[in-house]
Amino acid sequence: MIARAVTRLPVETGVSGWEAISRRDFPVRALDGDVTAEWLVIGAGFAGLSAARRLIERRPGERIVILDAQEVARGSAGRNSGFMIDVPHNLSSGEYSPGDAAVSAREIAQNRFAIAYAAAAAADYGMPRETFDPCGKINAAATRRGLRLNDDFRASLARIGEAHETLDAGAMRALTGMDYYLGGVYTPGAVMIQPADYIRALAKGVAATARLFENSPVTALRREGEGWAATTPRGTARARKVILAVNGHLQSFGFAAGRLMHVFTYASMTAAFPASEATGQATWNLLPADPMGATLRKITQGDRSRIVVRTRFTYDPSLTVSERRVARIAREQRASLDARFANLADAPFEFSWAGALCLSRNHVPVFGEIEEGLYSACCENGLGTVKSTLAGVLAVDLATGASNPHLADFLNTPAPRRLPPEPIAWLGVNSVIRFQELRAGREQ
Repeated sequence: MIARAVTRLPVETGVSGWEAISRRDFPVRALDGDVTAEWLVIGAGFAGLSAARRLIERRPGERIVILDAQEVARGSAGRNSGFMIDVPHNLSSGEYSPGDAAVSAREIAQNRFAIAYAAAAAADYGMPRETFDPCGKINAAATRRGLRLNDDFRASLARIGEAHETLDAGAMRALTGMDYYLGGVYTPGAVMIQPADYIRALAKGVAATARLFENSPVTALRREGEGWAATTPRGTARARKVILAVNGHLQSFGFAAGRLMHVFTYASMTAAFPASEATGQATWNLLPADPMGATLRKITQGDRSRIVVRTRFTYDPSLTVSERRVARIAREQRASLDARFANLADAPFEFSWAGALCLSRNHVPVFGEIEEGLYSACCENGLGTVKSTLAGVLAVDLATGASNPHLADFLNTPAPRRLPPEPIAWLGVNSVIRFQELRAGREQ
């Protein structure tokens, strides 16, 4: 019998503004007792819920159980910036410019497959445009260096025939109401989501067929005969096949030791302010030209608006960060927002939070059948909305023997490269992050 104790459970720091302003309209149910199914999905984020939906499509009539350690949308899936990006977006490279044309074309095709799958789910489950908005995104430059990075990004998109539009300082001012940005590059294929609303709507839709149990952390996973048994505090779920959709917590289950980088990023959301304030159009979505800069989104509901600021990265192999750090970075984010909008002094941050990313040194996932009947759809490399959706769908296609043109490429990726031992990795990764953040300067 193979038995694995789960060494760590998710710990979230701060209240996600996305989750706080989202409304839930279906009950929370925890596992209480034993259940048996053909399929068990562990994790109810982008990967897990996409996998469950794919199972409903591929194996109608078969029993599916989903377990999550927390309530849906309170974990990492409800804490991201909400960009579903189709073009290459490698956070660890220091810039977004795609490299090899063939590799870029393959990645774009995969990303667009995942976005199309999410769009179909949004349509099936009646998600409004405020939840799933195919409006594109802008890489915004606040410095001369940022303009050069955008020039490189634009040139690389042109080389591979990707649509884009250049925005000058006037266009950026008309969009945002501020003079902070010198220019931007618009790409039309991205989708903006309200991540907590999206995940909750997806969970509600899937739970009409599958059995979803929240607040049911898996504390042990063991092989039993030809299947698997997952132990929770109040019950056990048994299934012939299991899909692990737990991102960086794959290491907590005893896999990929020494190969995953656990990185946290930080965000704050303002209190609602009158939509008439001089903050430009009703909605806009800005990525920084330098990946270490500030991501900003403006959202408007009725006559009230909010702005979300995402900055800073830290490497934390413990998979936890302190409330004190979130508060300190929130003060930095306040200065970042004030530099852009002096007129928002009366709109304090209402929510500040941290969210976990999982990266590998060579920017590859941990994907495939890692033990008999046990499949991994983990390590999203900083683009969890898209990469996790893709991995969840492909894990099911692999497990069910279904054909998918993207599956071979995913199976042929190398294993994540091993990290240096601690504390060398901690010192090295955080030093590189901090250098890149300082270099970003006014983009922060």
